[in-house]
Amino acid sequence: MTELETLAFALNQFADLTVEDFEISTTLWHTRKYKKGDYFNQHKNVCTYLGFINSGTFRSYVIDHKTAEEKNVFLYSKNQFIVPFKSFINQTPCDYHTQAMTDATILYINIQDLLSLYKQSHKWERFGRLMAQMAFNVTIERMESFIFKSPEERYLDLIKNHPDIFNTIPLYHISSYLGIQGPSLSRIRKRISEN
Repeated sequence: MTELETLAFALNQFADLTVEDFEISTTLWHTRKYKKGDYFNQHKNVCTYLGFINSGTFRSYVIDHKTAEEKNVFLYSKNQFIVPFKSFINQTPCDYHTQAMTDATILYINIQDLLSLYKQSHKWERFGRLMAQMAFNVTIERMESFIFKSPEERYLDLIKNHPDIFNTIPLYHISSYLGIQGPSLSRIRKRISEN
């Protein structure tokens, strides 16, 4: 399956876009390769494109101004959309950095081209609405996980949503994302492997 075919399949699964719906967008998607450490978008920059990850893993993170510690906020992996949504949709400066954690490849579309698709097709307009709902849900679930879930439950959610993450990024990034220290992560992994 080519990268565009993979994207077409993902869009069909996500928003019921048909082959015909997708075809009006094919010339608007572009490929970009990232080296580990390259930025998809940086703090205070306006994000002007939406990406679909063909390979690799990304993180969004903030820097604690008191400790200079990087804190991972979101993770994105293969066959997922990547976008700092508030910055993208409002065209305002982003609150965090979004960076490749591995070498990666994405297909991306510019916001102006996406807005043009919304005007041309109700199916694409539906895609935009579903993206907004997904971004809202991811953000709320992330926030609520720290209120209602134990670190172990957050760990299990991470495995479900990013099954290959442990093969691609260092454990300290996973600890940061889960909001726990490294030794706690080790204890959780040991407990789960014993069950």
